[in-house]
Amino acid sequence: MSSPPTPSNPAGVPDLAPGTVIRSTTVLCVRRDGRVALGADGQVSMGNTIVKGSASKVRALARGKILAGFAGSAADGLTLCELLEAKLEAVGGNFTRACVELAKDWRLDRRYRRLEALLIVADKDRSLLLSGTGDVIEAEDGILAIGSGGNYALAAARALLRHSEMDARGLVEAGLQVAGEICVFTNHSATVLELEANP
Repeated sequence: MSSPPTPSNPAGVPDLAPGTVIRSTTVLCVRRDGRVALGADGQVSMGNTIVKGSASKVRALARGKILAGFAGSAADGLTLCELLEAKLEAVGGNFTRACVELAKDWRLDRRYRRLEALLIVADKDRSLLLSGTGDVIEAEDGILAIGSGGNYALAAARALLRHSEMDARGLVEAGLQVAGEICVFTNHSATVLELEANP
């Protein structure tokens, strides 16, 4: 369930916690024609200062069967990826169940409640957005985006999905390029991962 739209968050993207604003990155996931691609830019910002331009915010998990990308604190995002892998092992590899269990713990467990990140994860069948407020949101059109430039990347990818024949990877690269041209917390140093998806 998404958060209600506000003037500062017109798309109703889930908040990490009251008053928390995700900045410093753009993560975009696109599913098309039997492929799923997940990419992120490489900029790391502290306040209004760029401290790194080539960070990797996407990971392959579960021996390459799952892709994950995070926006927010790097340490918290990596911790969430590790927790998801542990959940996958605990539930016998059931992707959706592992994501729901992670979202539950993230919201209710005191140890994880303050993890400041948003997560997009995808397997061959589903793409999901996970948040610390317990959200587990599946993409309706095969596209998900998070981060400071997420809405720009999402709009670009949707338009290109409807009006071009670009593949999943091309749509992610183009969406991140557009976000990097608009969002000051997003650069053009993108990392994109792919896996085969069910049509």
